Amino acid sequence: MTPRAADRARYDRATAHLDAPVAIVDLEAFDANAADLVRRAAGKPIRVASKSVRCRALLERVLARPGFAGIMSFTLAESVWLARAGFEDVLLAYPSADRAGFAELTSDPKLARAVTVMVDDPAQLDLVDRAREGAGEEVRVCLELDTALQLFGGRVRVGARRSPLRTPAQLAELARSVARRPGFRLVGLMAYEGHVAGVGDAVAGSPLRSRAIRLMQSAARKELAARRAEVVRAVRAVAPDLEFVNGGGTGSVQHTAAEAAVTEIAAGSGLYVPRLFDNYTSFSGRPAALFAQPVVRRPGVGVVTVLGGGYPASGAPGADRLPVPYLPEGLRYDPQEGAGEVQTPLLGSAADDLLIGDKVWFRHAKAGELCERFEELRLIEGDRVTATVPTYRGEGRTFL
Repeated sequence: MTPRAADRARYDRATAHLDAPVAIVDLEAFDANAADLVRRAAGKPIRVASKSVRCRALLERVLARPGFAGIMSFTLAESVWLARAGFEDVLLAYPSADRAGFAELTSDPKLARAVTVMVDDPAQLDLVDRAREGAGEEVRVCLELDTALQLFGGRVRVGARRSPLRTPAQLAELARSVARRPGFRLVGLMAYEGHVAGVGDAVAGSPLRSRAIRLMQSAARKELAARRAEVVRAVRAVAPDLEFVNGGGTGSVQHTAAEAAVTEIAAGSGLYVPRLFDNYTSFSGRPAALFAQPVVRRPGVGVVTVLGGGYPASGAPGADRLPVPYLPEGLRYDPQEGAGEVQTPLLGSAADDLLIGDKVWFRHAKAGELCERFEELRLIEGDRVTATVPTYRGEGRTFL
């Protein structure tokens, strides 16, 4: 029996009493992945990206482990909710235009102490001030650096379009704006190198593309390390009490941790290890989060049909954004139908061993987005479900 076949047997035994669709997290794999992230961070604390987890119970579990500290959230409403639930260090990773949220934040001392907001434009400070309505709590602020690699005089850009702030002078100027402004305190700097942390460098069947990605990422790491260090020096000249410099992501933990200017690493997807994180040369993880759909039809030899399963992930549309049939091994989509809204045909010789009602296990393309489809996660230890915990959706929280 292969390791994957053994996992399938365990998951089937653990969920034999449950009807599919069902979502699980294998706690042994989850904890092993957490330990590997800590190893790669080499002593620097890891801030957990909540968008990649979207389950309070699992956020609490990983934050109880040595090596993890703080949450990186994705909306202001989520940040406030987590702070009210007792999480004491929440960094909002994206600018917000949530005026009601800012009114709540600036009127509550507990929230103001716990939440740090992201800024890359003075207009965002203006919005906060308009939302205050006289509330006086000081707002903790983090600035974001654009990490994109620019080539050929800026004519070619590699990296996400995030902050407009790129140079030490630009970051220092905004830092001075924050320092001069009553009601705000600059406490952090963030730089997320998604083109390194979120792009696999070992694309199956594409050796030339893989080599090109590795060359790009090597150049990007060198350029960013030098520029980030200069930016940190410039910002610290304005705000010497800067509390943290955040960088990285699951795919770049060890590289970012090696930079002296960085004080903490962000990671989250590496806990669940979705399919987009299979193609890295720098690390390998264990798939921890899966979902199962039931077989409801057997249209012919070498074909079964499961209920639903069309759960595409965000990002540029493509086959890599679809869930992948994982267990049993050897199933694939019908190219004429793909992953369907209400039914999904699957092809392959493994289909002939499946009966009506059997489970087919899938891996989602991006980590936390799976939790937008399920209200509960069944936590598995060995071949037993030992707990059932709500996702954000299960708690009635859909922030985006």
